[in-house]
Amino acid sequence: MIFQRAAQREFAQTAIAVFVALFAILLTTQLIRLLGKAATGSTASEAVAALLGFAALNYLPVLLSLTLFVSILLSLSRVYRDSEMAIWFSSGVSLTAWMKPVLRFALPVVLAIAVLALFLAPWALNKRAEYQQRMDQRDDVARVTPGAFNESSRGDRVFFVESVPDATGQDRVRNIFINSMQQGKLGVIAAAQGHTEVAENGDKFIVLTNGRRYEGIAGSAEYRVMEFDSYAMRIETFEGSGAEKTARSLSTWELLQEPTDLNKGELLWRIGVPLSALLLALLAIPLSFVNPRAGRTNNLIFALLTFMIYSNLLSVSQAWVAQGRLPFSVGVWAVHALMLVVLLLMFWKRLAVFSPWRIARRKA
Repeated sequence: MIFQRAAQREFAQTAIAVFVALFAILLTTQLIRLLGKAATGSTASEAVAALLGFAALNYLPVLLSLTLFVSILLSLSRVYRDSEMAIWFSSGVSLTAWMKPVLRFALPVVLAIAVLALFLAPWALNKRAEYQQRMDQRDDVARVTPGAFNESSRGDRVFFVESVPDATGQDRVRNIFINSMQQGKLGVIAAAQGHTEVAENGDKFIVLTNGRRYEGIAGSAEYRVMEFDSYAMRIETFEGSGAEKTARSLSTWELLQEPTDLNKGELLWRIGVPLSALLLALLAIPLSFVNPRAGRTNNLIFALLTFMIYSNLLSVSQAWVAQGRLPFSVGVWAVHALMLVVLLLMFWKRLAVFSPWRIARRKA
C-alpha cells in the first residue's frame, strides 16, 4: 500500500539522521575518555584509535536499538502532528495496520542487533582486552614518549628522552635522563645518546654512551659522580599470560558451555537486547500519538523514560540472575512479558479512541 511504502521511506530517513547524531555523541564521549587516559599515561596514545573502534562495536547493539525506537516514534509523531493520521483513519486504515511497515523496517535492524549482541560485541571486548594487555606488557623503552617524563612499569625509574629515531634509519635516541632508586640510593643518569641491544641469552639492555651518573642519598651531602663512555641497563620484560577472561568477553558458545550464574546473566542480556528492540519498535506505534493542539515534546519524553525503564529492568534482571537470586528460566522472559502486556494495553487504549465507529460518530 501507499502508506506502507511512504512509512518505510520516512523510517529509513529518520533512522539515518538519528543514528548519525547518536553515533557522533558516542564517539565524542569515548574519545574524550580515552584521550584523558592517554594524557595521564594509563593508555598508550597509539592505542586510542583501536580502543575507540572496539568500544563502538560494543555499544552498537544498544545504539541501534535506541535508533530504531526513536526513528519510528519521531516518524509517526510527525504523521499525527500534520493530521495525516486522521486522514488514514478516515480512509479505513486501522492503527494495527501500521505494524506491518514497522515490522518490515525493524526486523532487519533487529537481526543486525542480534548478530552484534551475540557475536561481534563479545569479540570486540575480547580483542580490546588482548590489545590492552599487549600495550601494558611493552618494555620500558617502548613506553617512552619523546619530550615527556615517563615512569617505568615497576615505578622505580623515570625516563626522559628528547628525541627518538627518525626516518633516516638511525636507531639511537638522544639526550637521555634517567632517575632511579637502587639499594636506597638515588641515582641520576644523563647521557648524550643511547640504543638498545639484545644479549646472547635474550636479555634486553639499553646502552647509554657519553654520560654521567650521579649517585647519593637524598638529604645527604655525600654523593659521587661517575663519567662513562658506555653504560648498560637491563630492561624488564613481561611474560604474557593471556588476556583475562570475563563474562562479557566470552563468546556466546562459551557462555552456553559454562552455565555459571554470571554467564547466565550475560547470556540473558545478549538475548534481551534484540528482543527489547523488537518490542520497543512496536511500542513506538501507540506511544507516537500527539495531539496537534498540545505540546510536541511530552510524548517523546515519556517514550524515552519508557526506554530507560525497560533497559534498567533488563539490567536488574541480569544482575539478579548473575547473583543467583532469580532463575534464568524466569529472568529471560519476565521483563519482556511485562513490556508485552504494556504494549497490548497501549494498543487497546489507542484502538478504543481511534476505532472507525468512534470516528464516524464524531463526524455525525
